[in-house]
Amino acid sequence: MKIKHSIIAFSVLSALSWNTQAASDITNQPKDASSYTTQKNESLKQYLDFANTADFDAASKGFIAKWPEKTIKDKDGNVVWDFSKYDFLNGDNDIATINPSLQRMAKLNNITGLFKVEDGVYQVRGFDLSVMTFIQGDKGWIVIDPLISPETAAAGLTLLKQHVENKPVTAVIFTHSHVDHFGGILGVTTEDAVKDGKVEVIAPEGFFDHSIAENLMAGNTMSRRASYMYGNLLQASEKGQVDGGLGKTTSTGAPGIVKETVTVSETGHIETIDGLEFDFMMAQESEAPSEFMFYIPKYKTLMAAEVMTHTIHNISTLRGAKTRDASKWAEYVDEALITYGDKADVMVASHHWPTWGKDKIKEQLNKTRDSYKFVHDQTLRLANKGYTPNEISASIKLPESLDKEWYNRGYYGTVSHNARATYDFYFGAWWDGNPANLNPLTPTEEGKKYVEAIGGEDKVIEVAKQAIAKGEYRWAVTLLNNVTFANPDNKDARYLEADAMEQLGYQAESGPWRNYYLGGAKELREGIKPVATPSTAAIAVNMPFDQFLKYLGVTVKPEAAKGMDMKVNIDVTGDGKYSMALNNSVLKSYKDRQFDDATFTVTLSRDAFEKMITKQSTLVEEMKTGEVKVSDPAKFKQLMSIFDQFELWFGVVTP
Repeated sequence: MKIKHSIIAFSVLSALSWNTQAASDITNQPKDASSYTTQKNESLKQYLDFANTADFDAASKGFIAKWPEKTIKDKDGNVVWDFSKYDFLNGDNDIATINPSLQRMAKLNNITGLFKVEDGVYQVRGFDLSVMTFIQGDKGWIVIDPLISPETAAAGLTLLKQHVENKPVTAVIFTHSHVDHFGGILGVTTEDAVKDGKVEVIAPEGFFDHSIAENLMAGNTMSRRASYMYGNLLQASEKGQVDGGLGKTTSTGAPGIVKETVTVSETGHIETIDGLEFDFMMAQESEAPSEFMFYIPKYKTLMAAEVMTHTIHNISTLRGAKTRDASKWAEYVDEALITYGDKADVMVASHHWPTWGKDKIKEQLNKTRDSYKFVHDQTLRLANKGYTPNEISASIKLPESLDKEWYNRGYYGTVSHNARATYDFYFGAWWDGNPANLNPLTPTEEGKKYVEAIGGEDKVIEVAKQAIAKGEYRWAVTLLNNVTFANPDNKDARYLEADAMEQLGYQAESGPWRNYYLGGAKELREGIKPVATPSTAAIAVNMPFDQFLKYLGVTVKPEAAKGMDMKVNIDVTGDGKYSMALNNSVLKSYKDRQFDDATFTVTLSRDAFEKMITKQSTLVEEMKTGEVKVSDPAKFKQLMSIFDQFELWFGVVTP
C-alpha cells in the first residue's frame, strides 16, 4: 500500500520509512534508495564540481551522425547492441538509486555516434564497450581497435563511409590484447584481404598469443565474473545496469581475431602505414600484457590506447586477470608526457572522448601518472609499516588535487581495490601475514560456525536487520553471507542480504562495483539465470594446438587419473607433431617432441580440431568420418575419462 504525504511530512518521515520497512518486510523485490544511500550520494554532489560541464562539451564535439536504428543486429536478427535501452538516462533529474558521479559518466558514455576529432581523425563512440578510431590515410581508412563484435564494428564503418568518405580499409591497428579492441575485425575487413596483402594488421609484440591465452587457462571463471562485472546479468534501468565505467557494456556478437602482419616490439619504432608515419611507444604489462601507444605527426594526435582514459583503471580487474604493475603503468604515462606532451594537440584513447589542447593533455597525463604512483607508493609505505591489505585500502585517499579531477574518479577501477591489487603484486593476495588467516575455513564451514556462535540463523538475521536500520550495509552483507553459505535455502537471509547489497550498488561510483552488487542481489533473489554473453568461438578457432594441450592439463580430475601412466603422440596434419605424458595425475604436453614408446597415437587434421573446438562437430563424429584416428581406442577412451567439464553458471554469492 502506498501512502501519499505532503512535501513537509515526507521530508520528516523519509529518514525512517525505508529503514522501518527493511527491518520488518523481507521480500524478493528491488527496493528504493534508503535515506543513508541518499545522504551518502548527496555528500558526493557537494564534494565534486558538477557545475563543470566541460566533459559534456568534449564528448559532443564534432558530432556528425547517429546510427539510424535503435539496435544493431546480427545476420540472424539477434540484437547485438541496443542504443535505446539507456534512454532512461537522458533526463536532467538525479536518480536516487544511482551514484550521481556514476550517473554523470553514464550520461557521457550515452553520447553516441560518429564524431570528427579533427581533419583526418574520426571516432565511433557508444557502439560497444570500447571506442573505434579511424585515421585517413593516402588510399583509405586505418581502423584502430574495431570493438568487440563484427556487427557493431561494421555499423561504425558504414556510418563513416556514408557521412565522411567511402574509401576502403587499408590497415587495422590493435592497440592491445583485450577482446574489446580486436574482436570486431571481421566487420571491417576479411581474412582474405589480410592474407592477400590488401590490409595490414599492426599489433604490439605478443598480441596474438596473449589475446588467446589470457582467457584460456582460467577462462570459465573469468567469463562468469565478467558477466557480473559488465552487468550482463542485469536489465538496464534505474535500479539495474547503467554503465560499465569505460563504456556502457559489452556487445553480444561473435568476436573474431586475425594474426598481425606487422609486429611492433620497441619504443621509437616508426612505421609508415598507408602513407602516414606512426611513432610507437611500448606499454607492455600495463593495462594489458601486450599494449602500445603511438603518435601520428601529421595529425598531431596521441593515441593513448587504454593506458589513459577518463577514469581510474584497474590494477587488478574484477573479472580476474594477472595483477598489473602500477609503478610501470605510471612510468609509461610519464614517458608519454615527456615524449609527446609538447607535440600532441589532441589525445584519443580506446575508451571515452578525446582531450584537446597541449595544456589539458599535459595536465591529464601529469595527474593520471601521479594518481597511479600515489596509490602504488602509499600502499607500499603502509605495507612496510605492517598494515594489511584491507587496512591499506580503507586508509588511502587521493589528495584533493588529484581526487577532484573527473578523470581520476573510480568509474572502472577504484583507489580501494587498486591498493589491494598493489599489495597483491608485491606480497600476494591470498594472505595478509596474520597466521590467524593462514589456513582459513571454507565459506560454508565458516558460515556455519559464525551462525552457531551468534546464536542461530534467526539471531543473525535480527542483528543484520539492526545493521541495515543504521545504514551499516557492509556489515549486514558480511553477517548474512555467513547464513547464505551455511544454509542457502534460508530465503529471509538471502532477500535481506540482497537488500543490503543493493544499497551498496546504489552508492557505488564504479560501474563494475555497482554491477557486481546488483548482480549479487539478483542471484540471491532469483537464483542463477543464464544470459547472453559474447561468443568466443571465432577466437577459439585460432587457438594454437599446444595451448589447447596445456588447457587439457587444467581439466584433469586427479582421482580419475590416479595410477594412470600414458604417453601419447599426436600428429596434427597441416600443423605439427605434439605429445602428452600422463602420470602422478598430471598431464604434461610438448610441441615438436614425440615418444618412441608411446602408449598410442592420435592423428587428426587441423580442420577437425577447429570444428570440434568451435562445437561445429564432436569427437565421435570426427572419428566416424576418419578425420580423427586413434591407434588404441580402448586406451584413448580411458584417457578421455579423466577430463573434467566446466559449468559457466556457477554460484558467486551462493555456494
